[in-house]
Amino acid sequence: MIMARLFDHAHILELAEYASVPVINGLTDYNHPVQIMADILTIWEHRGHLDDLKIVYVGDGNNVAHSWFRLAARLPFHLVCACPEEFSPDFETVELAKDAGLSTVEISHDPKTAVNGADIVYTDVWASMGQEEELEERIKRFQGFQVNDELMAATGKKSNFMHPLPAKRGIEATDSVLDSNAQIIFDEAENRMHVQNAIMLKMMNW
Repeated sequence: MIMARLFDHAHILELAEYASVPVINGLTDYNHPVQIMADILTIWEHRGHLDDLKIVYVGDGNNVAHSWFRLAARLPFHLVCACPEEFSPDFETVELAKDAGLSTVEISHDPKTAVNGADIVYTDVWASMGQEEELEERIKRFQGFQVNDELMAATGKKSNFMHPLPAKRGIEATDSVLDSNAQIIFDEAENRMHVQNAIMLKMMNW
């Protein structure tokens, strides 16, 4: 089998078209499915179930956000993406989740309102792979979208914090959140190994 991490999503599709073995999407500029599988496993481990789940993704509507929307088309939960308007996720991907009719799906541009009642507050870096030169400008554009103690308190409940890592400390999330009792980021990181082992076993019919 082949696992590939690529910039252009079209390249993983081309690879899968011509490969004679299973191809696993390890990450592209469009989505990051193996990450979200580890994420939902981690949530299930900590909650014991996936019922009545509200996940609020705060930040850039990037590849990780797209994978959350695609998961919302497969599993029922309440998903809110809180992002600056100009950094909204792909429209067709959001519509895919809505059309599936399983989940409540929303786009918000007010993070404090969005996180109300959240079980999970999830963020990612504001400048993804290949966008590093945009970071300083993005920091200005993402003012108000940092996950900090105030935003976590705005959930109004005992919520968990998640991040796919590596994090830019003090940018998309503060040290006080990254190191808090609310975080489950290291279990999340460990579960990537377990999930990807399971994917390989499934693909090889072992």
